[in-house]
Order: sequence, then structure tokens, then C-alpha cells
Amino acid sequence: MKKIFSLLLAASAFACTQEKVVEITISNPSATDRTNEITEITSDAVAKLNGETFIISDNSGSQIPYQVTYDNKIIFPVSVKAGENVTYKITPGTPEEFKTIACGKQYPERVDDVAWENDRIAFRTYGPALQASGEKAYGCDVWVKCVSEPVVDMRYKTELDPETKAKIAELRKTDPKAAQQLAESVSYHIDHGNGLDYYKVGPTLGAGTSALLANDSIVYPYCYKEYQILDNGPLRFTVKLVYNPLTVKDNSNVIETRMISLDAGSQLNKISVAYDNLTEATPVVTGIVLHEPSEDYQADAAKGYIAYADPEEPANGQTFVAAVFPEKINEAKAVKFSDKEKAERGAEGHVLAYSTYNPGDTYTYYSGAGWSKWGFKNSAEWFDYVQKFAQNLKEPLTVTIK
Repeated sequence: MKKIFSLLLAASAFACTQEKVVEITISNPSATDRTNEITEITSDAVAKLNGETFIISDNSGSQIPYQVTYDNKIIFPVSVKAGENVTYKITPGTPEEFKTIACGKQYPERVDDVAWENDRIAFRTYGPALQASGEKAYGCDVWVKCVSEPVVDMRYKTELDPETKAKIAELRKTDPKAAQQLAESVSYHIDHGNGLDYYKVGPTLGAGTSALLANDSIVYPYCYKEYQILDNGPLRFTVKLVYNPLTVKDNSNVIETRMISLDAGSQLNKISVAYDNLTEATPVVTGIVLHEPSEDYQADAAKGYIAYADPEEPANGQTFVAAVFPEKINEAKAVKFSDKEKAERGAEGHVLAYSTYNPGDTYTYYSGAGWSKWGFKNSAEWFDYVQKFAQNLKEPLTVTIK
């Protein structure tokens, strides 16, 4: 009798466990293998777990990392060959500790920069302290890297260390050469084996920033006014930025809110922009700054992307930049500055993608960068990545939950 009772208990426990299994089938309708692509499902999918901690495992039974985002999505990396499908399982359990891949923070010690990164690339945008200084930097900046672990925080701490800065100041009085050597040894503008900051933004749209047009002129956003970090790893970084009022034609109170998310494994940020107090449909552009002498770019409105290869530097290699658009864009082309504007902005012009922003809408696109020393040997490889990214947006992975 005891044996029968034990078997019944075991069977009951097994049945309860089976009831709590969530199966997620990911199908790839495209002709491209999708490797470690971040996929999301709603938190409602795990309702049957009744709030229990859970693990996600692949079809070999191995745990995979996941993150619950600020907007109640469960995100995790999936790999699916072209035209095939795979099944992942969510079951009760204690997950392993996941390595942080996507992360960022604000740096008030560096004029309020907000900087973020993943295992492929890093970015920063500029804050109110820089705007108060009068320096003009409008667009998003790129920090290239060639290691998968986070490096941005270390770069800031090394360059901005108060003791090192004080020592450099003292040495400049007695030994300028030694001061210069010490400054170079801690500078994030020099590659110490993990990458560097050598991209030039200035008073331009930089690496794929968007802006409204008024009478065919770009209304450049300046630095953010307020920020809120919503996700901070391990797989996604999300920041919300609110800007000071812009003047667009006769309206001096147009307020931009920009949401930026960067996922593990991706070269491109997802960016969603909304403008409050805009009263009419208005042209909006997304731009990549052109630096002389490079003319190596592609602008394809039909396929929904713009891409560019910055001039190559002998020591630092080459930075590649792109923006991709899930919705139809009106036009894509290079626009050169006048000679006067070239001198003012320190650049040749922009590669621009033109869209229309309607009041109350959200304008969503993807922008980001790559480096010749971390995954892309030349512009042809970069353009191929961007084209596939644009095509994959049109053929998203499909998710079935049961």
C-alpha cells in the first residue's frame, strides 16, 4: 500500500511539473540563419508558474540567459537556422547567474554623458553639463571595442581618476614629456587593447541621430535634459531621454522623448522618438555624418537603410555606421554642407533618410556601428550585415507559446 501511495505521489508531482512547463517554439521564415538573436515574449506567458522563479532551456536542455524588462517582457537569445524552428522550455527553478552583456550609466564626472555598450560596440550621448559648457555635440557618439566584456566604465574611471589627473598637472610643470606619456597611458582616445573613442561627432547628427526639418533645415537636438535608465542588463540596456523644448517653425515648445535600447549581440540600437506639442505632420530625417575624404556609403530607401564607412585611420582602423528603418522611408541620399557649414561643423555633410512624423505617433528605427577590428574587415562586410538586418526586420522570427 505504501509503495502504491508513493507512486501516486510521484505521478501527481510529475503531472504538476508538466502542467508548469511553458513551451516556446521559434520559427525562422527567412533565408538567413539567426544566431543569438534576442527574442521577447510577454510575462503573461509564465502565468501558470504562479510567480515561481524559472529557468529557460534550449532543445539540448542547457540553461540560457534571460531578462525581465521594465515593460514586462521576457527576453532571451535564440538560434534558428533558415526555414527551421526550435523549441525552448520554461520550467520552475533557480536560474544560473548570468553574465552582464548590455549595460550603461550616467557619468556626471564627464559632463553628464550617458554611455552604454554590449559585447559588440559602445555608444554615448551628451548631457546638460556639456550643453552648459557651450560645446556643441548633437548626435550620438560611437566607442569601438574589440572585447566582449564591458569596458566603458573602466575607461571613464581610468581617464578621469583624480589622482592621475593631479599627477599629470604636476608633471606638466616639471616634465612635460612625462606628463604627456602618462596622459596617453590613461586616455580612452588611445587603444590600450580593447578599443577606443576616436569617432568625431561635433555639431552634426553623428551616428544615426534623428531630427525634425523646418523649411528644409535640420532642427538639431542638443543635449538631453533628463534621463532615466529603465533596463540595465544582462541582455538589454534601455534609457529614456527627454530634451529641452525645440523651436520648429512657429512652435517653440516641441519636446522630444527618445527611447534607446541596445541588446546583446546587436550592432544597432532600437530608437523610438516622440515629439510632444507638434501640431502638424513634419519631415524627420535620420543622419550619419560624412567625414572627408570618404564617399563610401549606401542609401537605399526601397530596402530601408543607410550605411557609411568612415575614413580609415592607419592606427585605429575604420568605423562603420548605419541606420535601418522598419517602416517605409520617403527618400535616402547624401546631402553635402555648404562651404560655410563645412567649416562650422567640421564635416562634409550627412547621409540622410527622410520620413514624415505625424503628431501622436512614435518614429522607430535602428542605428549603430561596427569596427574593422571587431567583426567587419571592410565596408562590404558591414553593408552586407546592414542589408541582412533590414531584411530580417521584414521577416521577424515567429513565436508560438503553449
